[in-house]
This record gives sequence, structure tokens and C-alpha cells, in this order.
Amino acid sequence: MKYRVNRKTGDRISEIGIGSSYMYEAGMEEAVKALRKAVEGGVNYFDLAAGHGDSFPIYGEALHAYRDRIFYQIHFGADYTKGDYGWSLDLDTIRHSVEKMLKELRTDYIDYGFIHCQDEISDWETYKKNGIYDYILELKEKGIVRHIGLSSHTPSVINRILDEADVDMLMFSINPAYDYGKGQYAYGETDEREAIYRRCEKEGIGISVMKPFSGGQLLSDSTSPFGKALTTAQCLKYILDKPGVLTALPGAQSVEQVEELLSYYDKTEEELDYSVISSLEPVRNSGRCVYCNHCKPCPMGIDVGLVNKYYDLAIAGDMMAVEHYRTLERMPVTAFSADTAIPDVRSPCTSPSVCRKSRLIWRACSETDILSVHVHAGTERMRQAGTAGDCTASGSRRDSPGGKTRRKGRRKDAENDDRRYGSQRRVGRK
Repeated sequence: MKYRVNRKTGDRISEIGIGSSYMYEAGMEEAVKALRKAVEGGVNYFDLAAGHGDSFPIYGEALHAYRDRIFYQIHFGADYTKGDYGWSLDLDTIRHSVEKMLKELRTDYIDYGFIHCQDEISDWETYKKNGIYDYILELKEKGIVRHIGLSSHTPSVINRILDEADVDMLMFSINPAYDYGKGQYAYGETDEREAIYRRCEKEGIGISVMKPFSGGQLLSDSTSPFGKALTTAQCLKYILDKPGVLTALPGAQSVEQVEELLSYYDKTEEELDYSVISSLEPVRNSGRCVYCNHCKPCPMGIDVGLVNKYYDLAIAGDMMAVEHYRTLERMPVTAFSADTAIPDVRSPCTSPSVCRKSRLIWRACSETDILSVHVHAGTERMRQAGTAGDCTASGSRRDSPGGKTRRKGRRKDAENDDRRYGSQRRVGRK
């Protein structure tokens, strides 16, 4: 297991965590074995937006002996009064739910207390008006809540709350489908989503990732928006390549499924390659590097994905990324036209056709004095040459006025029919 540090809290968090949506369906005995296997494999971060209230006694039984080694992410707004997960903005309901969760988990503190499931600005206004945010702050002052989190699917709402609340961890839905504008919770245009990743990286806010497999859709040829299934390892690699991300939270119901998730670290570079996403024709956001390194190998030995990642973060104002960027091995500029792909005679590049295929133009960045990579959208000549498919992300404006999505009601998440790797179940709000 590898770990990443939340810069705001200092917590060392496992790259792979565990979600809790359908754990209860495995039954006490099997679920306890699975959770303990996860801890033995180095997992130390667990999300508790469970699909059913029966999950909490299971976690209490499985993990109470490891409590000082693990982190719980508990949601202020998840209601289990009727057993199944429900959503509430009633303070008394939330108080009762939190007290019940703590008792059944056999713990007296919460590592990350989450402002739960804020998908519209009106949700946040009501959350504050009803005193729920103040309740979290009260528990933090008492030491019962150690850090504050936020869960949301909507970039505009995330930005608003990050402006107003002292958030240490964001739970956001990230996977290749959503970043390409495909899926029920693919809220926000690609630029908006990427801006969230960069903001969190810059401000030291960790991101824990829900719905890593798009409710299982990405794991099947018939439902994948790319026309081909991705593996769990490819999805995890995609997520962990995103700026700001600390941990992915897939669901698991058995020891075997936990072992499959942990086998991520045994995969070869080829097995982790998620460049199949390039099969989705770019629409609005052609020219965006998604750090997949599909353009490898660079004949000069440059890690193109890493260079782009540091560059994006540096442009966003992350000074740590600037320093990382400056320590990368430099190379002389390769100057050639994107239209002609004819290298400058001064260029040491041995294979300009590689860069031509991936639309990568290397140039010196005079403003930051660091090597930068700019991605070119591609020309008709390139498309005619058969190089239209590239590694750049795309996204289209959602079918709503001004591109803004409004949700007029919540319903069961149709994506969560995958019981093997289920994400957080969402049901009607109260």
C-alpha cells in the first residue's frame, strides 16, 4: 500500500480506501473478514455513507480493535432511521443518526465529519439555516469531530462551500466517464471539474473519491461509454493521477474483492494504461491532457503526463508544483509546426512523429522558466493522416440552461446496480 498526506491535517491516508454502500449485504461474518483483510493490506481510510444502517455494527465488530490505525469518514446528513440510507436536513434527525453511528462503531470520535451531499446551493443554505454546520463545528470544538469534510457532485456548489467553510477533505465523484461528461453524476464541464482538482491541490484539501467505477458501468463493455470495459486497476490509476486526490473509495463485499483491489500494486504499466479513453472522440475540450501517458514512449525519456500535471498545477498557483517542475530533467526545445510536423533543424528530437501523433508541442516557458507542454487540438491534416484519436479529455455542456444542472428531486441511483463494486447508494431525500 502507498500513502498520501493530507496537507491540512497531516493524516497519512492509504491510496485505496473502502466504501460501504453494500458491505452489509455480505452479512456479518463475510463482511468482517473483508474489512480485516483490507486493514491487513494497508487500507486505513473508510467511508461510512453506507447503503443501510446494518453496516455500522459490522464496522464496529471488524475494526474497533484497529481504531487508532484507521480513519472514518462520517456524514452529517445521512439518515438511517428506517434502515435504508436516506438524506436529511433536519438537525434533530442528524443528531440522533450521528449518536447511533458512533455507538454502533464502538468509537467516541469522528476523524472526518462531512457536510453531506450538497448538490445545490439551496442545500447549503438550508444546511446552515438549520444549524447543522454549527453542530459540526460544536463537535469539532469538543474534539469529537477532528476534521471537516464535504461531499458533493457539483463543482459550482463545491467552490461556494470551500469559500465559506474550513474544509479539510472533499469527497467528489471522479472517474473517466464523469470527466468526459458521461453518466448521471457527471456534473460540470470538464474545465470546471479540473479546476476543482487543481484548487484542492493548491489549497491542500484532500480529495476522497466516490463512484470510482461509475456504479460498475465502466467495468462492462455494454455500459462503458468508451465501448470497452476498463479494469478496476485502470480506473484506480486514472483517479490517483488526478491532482488533489488522496484516496479512492471502491466498494467490496468479500475477501476476494478486497484482494483484487489491493492487486493494483502488482499490475504492470501496460495493465494500468487507461488510454482506451482516447476512443471517445473529443468534443469541447480537445487539447486537455489527462495524464494517461498514452503518448509514451517519448524518445527523450520525458514523462509527459507528469510534466503536464506539474505544469497545470503550477499555472494554478501551486508553488510546490513549481518546485517539483523545476527539478525535472530539462530538454532542449523541439520547435515544429503542429500543421506540418516538420522539426526545427536545431531540434535534438529523434522522433517528431511521436509528438505529432499525440499533439504535444514542447516549448520553453519564459514566464516561469520551466519546461512546459502544450497540447494542440489537432488539425484536419492530422485527422486525415489517421491521428484523430488522442489522449485529451472532452466534455460537453449539460442539457440545461447556461450549462448549469439543477436537480428537481433525488431518486435511486440507477448506476449503483453493480453490487460487486457498488458506490454510495442514493435514495429519496426527506
